[in-house]
Amino acid sequence: MAELRFPPVRLPAEARAVREKVRAFLRDELEAGRFTPDVDSWGRFDPEFSRRAGRAGFIGMTWPKAYGGGEYSALSRFVVACEMLAAGAPCGAHWIADRQSGPQILRHGSELARRTLLPRIAAGECYFAIGMSEPNSGSDLASVRTRARREGDAWVIEGSKIWTSRAHQVHYLIALTRTGDPGPDRHQGLTQFIVDLKAPGVIIRPIHNLAGGHEFNEVFFDRVRVGDEWRIGEVGEGWRMVTGELAFERSGPDRFLSDYRLLTALIDHLGVEPGAEEVGAEEARAVGRLVAHLGALLSMSQAVAGLLAAGENPAVEAALVKDVGTRFEREIPEVARRFFSGPVRSGGADYFERALGRVMLHAPSYTLRGGTREILRGIIARGLGLR
Repeated sequence: MAELRFPPVRLPAEARAVREKVRAFLRDELEAGRFTPDVDSWGRFDPEFSRRAGRAGFIGMTWPKAYGGGEYSALSRFVVACEMLAAGAPCGAHWIADRQSGPQILRHGSELARRTLLPRIAAGECYFAIGMSEPNSGSDLASVRTRARREGDAWVIEGSKIWTSRAHQVHYLIALTRTGDPGPDRHQGLTQFIVDLKAPGVIIRPIHNLAGGHEFNEVFFDRVRVGDEWRIGEVGEGWRMVTGELAFERSGPDRFLSDYRLLTALIDHLGVEPGAEEVGAEEARAVGRLVAHLGALLSMSQAVAGLLAAGENPAVEAALVKDVGTRFEREIPEVARRFFSGPVRSGGADYFERALGRVMLHAPSYTLRGGTREILRGIIARGLGLR
């Protein structure tokens, strides 16, 4: 039976220095009143914050300087991501591009795509969405029906994507399309393309959520022409491309720190000294359990960051981080609700109530985005040789 790999990783001196730098940046941002801390902040869209973060060197950190990066280690970038989420900073504009689209273009895109897009992403001025999920397909990416057909020196894309976060606000998405025969395992004949969302034939329709927000969209491709230079990887290698991309998407700290600020607000609400007279044993045990789980998840995610930095594809380990991490995110509001008396209002009087109200509305989606738990556990079981 295969083994899961979570080798212990110590933060190098560079990463520790970067931590102090990003903390100073966030402290200045807060003191200047440029943003209000919030839960699930990597979903909050604030282009001005992204531009300031880009100017400070906190986007595209690991990329070569020739493409606008800083040539930092993956662990330094990991530290920045953790600090941004812990501070509740509005990272949503650049998050997808920095987390997965940019690395995918750097590794597998054309030189034209690298030189055109990566410096703009690193500057906090170019934003991406994910073009994987499709109607009636759930998390089964192998069932993709959006097709790309070769016409001369270009490709013509027809089909649709769904649950496409921020498609109405970003500039591009990377679309997974079918370009050939699926083969016996349905993993053949897939290819990824970078699609300009302002291109002729792209139609974006909003999907409003139950909280009244507009984050999700359905995206239609009506004979959208894409030049071959915007292809990611070789024709037919889309499955390998997309599984590598998902390792970036599933293993990061955003999969367990979305409601970190609710956890800290809960601790403030109960008292800073568990076990004191005003904090009962039940509350102390509940908070202690959550903090212990958070520490374990940080170590696991940091280990995956180290594997990615070594050029490996830890898809199974990333799936486990995502599965355990989003379960942890669902657990925080459940615990917090036990220790809040009365109805919860998202516009409540204090921060704890407001954070709890917001998370309760959005937490049901945590275990869906990035792949459902059923799909993830199937990946883990296959990776371990159990099915």
